[in-house]
Amino acid sequence: MSAVRSRLRRLPLHAAAGATIVVCLFPVYWMVATAFRPNRDIQSADPRPLPRTWTLDHFRTAVGTEGFGVFWRNSVLVTLGAVLLALIVALGASYAVARMRWRGRRAFVLMVFIAQMAPWEALIIPIYIISRDTGMLDRLPTLTLIYFMMTLPFTIVVLRGFIAAIPAELEEAAQVDGCTRAGAFRHIAFPLLAPGLMATSLFGYITAWNEFTYANFLIIKHQDSRTLPVWLSSFQNVFGTDWGATMAASTLFALPALAVFLLLQRHVTTGFAAGAVKG
Repeated sequence: MSAVRSRLRRLPLHAAAGATIVVCLFPVYWMVATAFRPNRDIQSADPRPLPRTWTLDHFRTAVGTEGFGVFWRNSVLVTLGAVLLALIVALGASYAVARMRWRGRRAFVLMVFIAQMAPWEALIIPIYIISRDTGMLDRLPTLTLIYFMMTLPFTIVVLRGFIAAIPAELEEAAQVDGCTRAGAFRHIAFPLLAPGLMATSLFGYITAWNEFTYANFLIIKHQDSRTLPVWLSSFQNVFGTDWGATMAASTLFALPALAVFLLLQRHVTTGFAAGAVKG
């Protein structure tokens, strides 16, 4: 009887979870389904849940667009560069905040939190002026640095909590055995940071991979320097939007992010939870 009552109490939670999943996944499902529909079915006044006939023409159109390979290369280079830079800098900063006591430490942490909360849309004009005055407009390294700045505060905050959760006695024991501080961190603490590194890498990857505003309107103007989010807007013309090609391109664009998430999902939850143990 108690088991039945427990299930009944959980029923609203399960219903709410199911409704949330449906609301979140329905746009994704419709995107993928539209990518395989012929144009006549997309423009039909009576759309069906599944395509009447399946076609790959929209994917051929998307892959055949000018600069397809260049846009993919640019996105991969910018994303990987921003993520690696953020991890390298955040490792040193988070270790200094979590393990060392130095003057201005609290003020530094406060500034990191303020940077994390600040809306990046409010910084469009200052970043544009700085990039223009330094001759850095229309360059992929500039875009990489902007994405690096976007992801760095979050990476520091998460890794700081994660490092603080690792007992300092482990590193002290290694130093007693002859390791330097850097050696103790590399051999003891760093292997334990794998979940945290995975979680922050995933966040940085998704942020840099999906960013559109800076890449399209602000920094990048040259066609060969643009990234995939800008490529998605290339299916609009004076005659309207090619929805089939747009949905096919969006599906291709989402596949790398999905693949990375599936590879790292085991570490992501552990990383976020462990990083929140200590502040």
